[in-house]
Amino acid sequence: MSFDGPSDDRPTKNQRREAARLKARQLREDQKKKERRNRMLLQGGIVVGTLAIVAIVVLAITSSIHPAGPGPKNMASDGILIGDGMEPVTTAALQPKATPIASKPDDTGTVASIRVYLDYLCPYCGQFEKTNSEQIKQWVKSGAATVEIHPISLLTSKSAGTQYSLRAANAAACVANYAPQNFYAFNQEMFKEQPAEGSAGLDDAKIKKIVKSSGVTTDAAKINSCIDDMTFKSWVLDATDRALTGPLPNTSVHSVTGTPTVLVNGKQYLGSLDDPKEFASFVLQAAGATYSTATPTPSPTPAAKS
Repeated sequence: MSFDGPSDDRPTKNQRREAARLKARQLREDQKKKERRNRMLLQGGIVVGTLAIVAIVVLAITSSIHPAGPGPKNMASDGILIGDGMEPVTTAALQPKATPIASKPDDTGTVASIRVYLDYLCPYCGQFEKTNSEQIKQWVKSGAATVEIHPISLLTSKSAGTQYSLRAANAAACVANYAPQNFYAFNQEMFKEQPAEGSAGLDDAKIKKIVKSSGVTTDAAKINSCIDDMTFKSWVLDATDRALTGPLPNTSVHSVTGTPTVLVNGKQYLGSLDDPKEFASFVLQAAGATYSTATPTPSPTPAAKS
């Protein structure tokens, strides 16, 4: 019986070389697939991240923008007009982007038409109001004058980021809309509690307390919601822009260039802000000038012939 020697099943040198090449090719292809997969994941992640950022930005912008809505009732002229007996003149709400309807001034000279453009953060407005608000009130009560108050927001950026000027003007519009009979008292109280320019101003809770202390008893909850929601923000911004660009109706003064802008029968008061007698004298002069213009000089009667 013969026995064959053991067979040699080991791969040859060429086979080993070819196997190495195949293995290297497979590794390269696997690496390329991995790189493509990573690129796709990275690009997808960038797209998703970008979309998320865009969504956040859009949400932030849309949440900060209030759609334009009607202005407050009783301020169709961009101000609230208060007349004989401290009775406010009621008007319908001004529609978005509509042209304000100017209040008709008394042209006989018997009633002084006082108009005030003010900012609740403006210290000069505070001086004027604290000096003159009581005597204006007495004139209006007696029927000797009317007063039209225009709250605007020139100093929104001057309250440490709280936008107090804008919030205060919005609150004034809320009171005019729901409780116009309490507006003048609210206006006085806002200046009695006036914060310093550059400070954070009054928070909404404090403004609501002022609303209450102004005598508002009905619709207080609606006014509070109006303050919280900044219901008349768009109107305040538009009214401010209209005051700054002009023209101011029934006057030769083209536009508001600072606050307070005080007009009496269309003439601008540029006197002392803390001297009530000087302002009273200006009111009398303005009313007298209107009266002399409105009252024609009698024509001389011809002498009878003898």
